[in-house]
Amino acid sequence: MKIGLSSYSLSQAMNTGEMSILDAIQWVADQGGEHIEIVPMGELDLIKKPELIEQIKEKANDVGIDISHYLIGANFITESREEFVAEVARVKQHVDIAQQLGVKLMRHDVAWRSGEDASILQFEKDLPILVEACQAIADYAKPLGITTSIENHGLYVQASDRVQRLIHEVNRDNFKTTVDVGNFMCVDENSVAAVKKNLPYASFVHFKDFYWRPSYQNPGDGWFQTINGNHLRGAIVGHGDIDMREVAKIIKESGYDGYISVEFEGMEDCRKGSKIGMDNVRRFLEEA
Repeated sequence: MKIGLSSYSLSQAMNTGEMSILDAIQWVADQGGEHIEIVPMGELDLIKKPELIEQIKEKANDVGIDISHYLIGANFITESREEFVAEVARVKQHVDIAQQLGVKLMRHDVAWRSGEDASILQFEKDLPILVEACQAIADYAKPLGITTSIENHGLYVQASDRVQRLIHEVNRDNFKTTVDVGNFMCVDENSVAAVKKNLPYASFVHFKDFYWRPSYQNPGDGWFQTINGNHLRGAIVGHGDIDMREVAKIIKESGYDGYISVEFEGMEDCRKGSKIGMDNVRRFLEEA
């Protein structure tokens, strides 16, 4: 397993201009990270700024770390067939960018719904169009040697059973899941149990941690609500309420041998939170 960081973890510093993506790559290497995930957010738009692709590759090569993964948003629930076709085509453009970056793994979202619209009945109605999109993108990516994936992310297709349902319906050997150990909490699912369920389908693993409070104990600013009204706040990995040592033990004993990436979205300085998180994940896996 190779331990590294998502560029998203440093977005706090990148959004203020304190760091560029090239600075972020250097920083990850300086902390002993073995890889970096590229998440195009804000100024990091590789379609509008294609010159960054070669710069990112050269920097990663210079500092001796892998570019492991390319992650984008997507939503295939559209108002018209034309919009659906356009969204699939847009995601395929990003598959091309993943190839140019030299990565073999790419995550894309599939849908966003909330409230009553996020019901299991609605999910079953939407499933055929989600399957069609994911199959088309996976089929496009396969000749390029790229495995696509869905993350448990965005509330609507976040619970472990919904992710598995989509994977089985898509039925492509290069379509899997990016297992985010923290994100299951957003739909009030126990992280240890959910990781056990979905790890066999994993192409990538994210370590993210949260503080949790029940719905009747609103902690105030800085927290957000789960799908059932409980409260979460991003934490440094190992500081939150997820049993990270048990998660690390499950992953190590499973035989998973891919990339592991820390995602930090807490209130602390992003560099401090990311470094402590990477150090903790490394230690948890060594001790497991």
